[in-house]
Amino acid sequence: MGAWDIGPFDNDTAADFSGHLDDAEPEQREELIRRTLTEAANTSVSDYLDSYEGNRAVAAAALVAAQCPEGETVDPSYGPKKPVPVLSPDLRPLAVAALDRITAPDSESADLWEGEDAVEWRKQVAGMRAILVAEPAQ
Repeated sequence: MGAWDIGPFDNDTAADFSGHLDDAEPEQREELIRRTLTEAANTSVSDYLDSYEGNRAVAAAALVAAQCPEGETVDPSYGPKKPVPVLSPDLRPLAVAALDRITAPDSESADLWEGEDAVEWRKQVAGMRAILVAEPAQ
């Protein structure tokens, strides 16, 4: 039975992404996150963004947001079991761009949600985005 819920790791694709992160060497994990975010962010809004890329990018963005001052810890149920290295701050705007693309028209990840679940999913993504754009405390 597959996983499907509004959390960033609560679907099979994101859970598989976590497994790929756990399988990667520690020094390769940031690059895997960067590549995943870049694939979603660089998809033209005139092209349809498949949920495979979208769901992986939401998970990657959650890992970046988790390292921000107001970020939430990633749920270990489906999230990575092995530690994620301290990520470069330049991933924050890339994660924002990926989330913006995922919630834009022609995104299967956004299209799959309906009704109250869609409202909750968008609220969660917006909350993650707000954490990513917040100015770091001085």
